[in-house]
Amino acid sequence: MRTSLAAALGSVVLTAGTLLGAPAAAADATAYPVVEFDIPLGNTWTKGTLTWYNRSVVVTGTHKSVSSAGPEYCRLTWAYTYNAADTVKLGSNGSAASATACNTSKNFSFTVPADVPGGAGLVRVCLDDGNYKDLLCKPFRRP
Repeated sequence: MRTSLAAALGSVVLTAGTLLGAPAAAADATAYPVVEFDIPLGNTWTKGTLTWYNRSVVVTGTHKSVSSAGPEYCRLTWAYTYNAADTVKLGSNGSAASATACNTSKNFSFTVPADVPGGAGLVRVCLDDGNYKDLLCKPFRRP
């Protein structure tokens, strides 16, 4: 009896140790909607994906500039979040921008806040020049 009890207790301890030592399950990326964007303007462009979370949107992609003659020829990607009704820009914290690319292609990834219940309903993605002037913008709705 003592041997069986010791074996059972040892088994419980091993199982608990395995469970407690196991890493937490990662969030399933497929649970979050993803939308692709592509905004071409002449020989320049920005393209990538929007990943929609409950209180933010992650903008990931690449943009291209074909000249470094001045900031007006450089490119950056800017994004703005809007409420679920698509009527209200989510404040000054509801926007973010990438790093600037001049005469090159540059990868980017940045998070745009959408700190309202349900998160953003729409993201407006813009291809800007190096002076933060919107050159071409397109809206993308949460799926």
